Amino acid sequence: MGIASINPATGITLKTFEPLDETAIAQAIDLAQQTFETYRHTTFAQRKAWLQAAADYLMANSAGYGKLLTLEMGKPLKSAIAEVEKCALVCRYYADQAETLLADHPIATDASYSGVRYDPLGIILAVMPWNFPFWQVFRFAAPALMAGNVALLKHASNVPQSAIAIETILRQAGFPEGAFQTLLIQADQVASVVADPRIKAATLTGSEGAGASLAATAGTHLKKTVLELGGSDPFIVMPSADLEAAVTTGVTARLLNNGQSCIAAKRFILHEAIAPQFLDRFVAAFKSLKIGDPLDMGTDIGPLATPAILHELDQQVQACLADGATVLVGGDPSALPIRAIAEFQQGNFYPPTILTRIPPTSAANQEEFFGPVALVYTVADLDEAIALANQTPFGLGASAWTTDAQERDRLLAGLEAGSVFINGLVKSDPRLPFGGIKRSGYGRELSSQGIQEFVNIKTIWVK
Repeated sequence: MGIASINPATGITLKTFEPLDETAIAQAIDLAQQTFETYRHTTFAQRKAWLQAAADYLMANSAGYGKLLTLEMGKPLKSAIAEVEKCALVCRYYADQAETLLADHPIATDASYSGVRYDPLGIILAVMPWNFPFWQVFRFAAPALMAGNVALLKHASNVPQSAIAIETILRQAGFPEGAFQTLLIQADQVASVVADPRIKAATLTGSEGAGASLAATAGTHLKKTVLELGGSDPFIVMPSADLEAAVTTGVTARLLNNGQSCIAAKRFILHEAIAPQFLDRFVAAFKSLKIGDPLDMGTDIGPLATPAILHELDQQVQACLADGATVLVGGDPSALPIRAIAEFQQGNFYPPTILTRIPPTSAANQEEFFGPVALVYTVADLDEAIALANQTPFGLGASAWTTDAQERDRLLAGLEAGSVFINGLVKSDPRLPFGGIKRSGYGRELSSQGIQEFVNIKTIWVK
């Protein structure tokens, strides 16, 4: 259908959009470049005022925008509202910190003055995903705009109303026309945008395939990219762990956003000494969750974003079972009670599912499961846990649970991931850099490292 909002709980099309043609795209790039020539000279104080105004607007309208996110991609309303509020947090962080993070950095040499300054690059293209329609965009836009860049957004084709809303928010906050523009375009139109010499860099959050395609195109034109791609994050639990906290956090870590998160815990690696107790509690928690209308504030699990995602996830689960895996809970979307309600019969609902006894030869061990499915493994010791955790092409995040200091240090050093959390939920925080290694991408978002990705780190030397 192209660019369209389709309610994933009901299958009803809410609104459709025509992609921009080449003329409209060229006009948007022209405007962005014209705006950059003046915007780059605005002060940090002015940009801060605009970004703080955006944060205020987000907080004042979080319920309305939360409903929009739920209608477009199906996340429970309470999670959607929290996402909008987190966007205000990242706006406030960079509004307050950008000037310090980008301050000139003197370095003593044989010059009378030398060091580093940070200048904006120009137009930055952001290709963003549907799973966190506001957060993924604002965590890029806040630092990019505070650095003096201007931005073009190519959002996922199933969340166009969210894309339009973000541009509206930033314009209402005071940012000049052309500082941030949404391009309603298809994936096959991205390459021509990247090729324009006025586009200086690009960032993408999404699938491996999309990241590789953007990187290849940008590489042809010698343009920098930052990629945040998929993940198959391990969640390791050792005997010394606080089991109750590990189970509670594990449920959230796997099922947040209906399980559709790159940094969700996907592979649960349990020491054999505590595996039975953990699984008993884990299964009970999964069974207790309410699956239903995502607009109901009491709902824990809503629908997956598209029928294609539902189909792919179900195929992955069925392949695991065919390989000899055991299902402890879930695994059969046709058995969900919500499917008996006429309004939701076409919804993309999938039950929270736990699979164990997955054979080492199963393809599941190298895949990302993008939905509410937990893969459980049992190991004999810490060495085996770390080896299994690293036995994946991905390297985004990792969570490990132990109160043993030696185990903690070995986990922090040995786990191959962009983020390692001990006794906590892997999450993004504006104060900390975020990104992956291996096939999970490269570069960093957030913190000082994030804002410095898209600036000219200029060496200056004065005799």
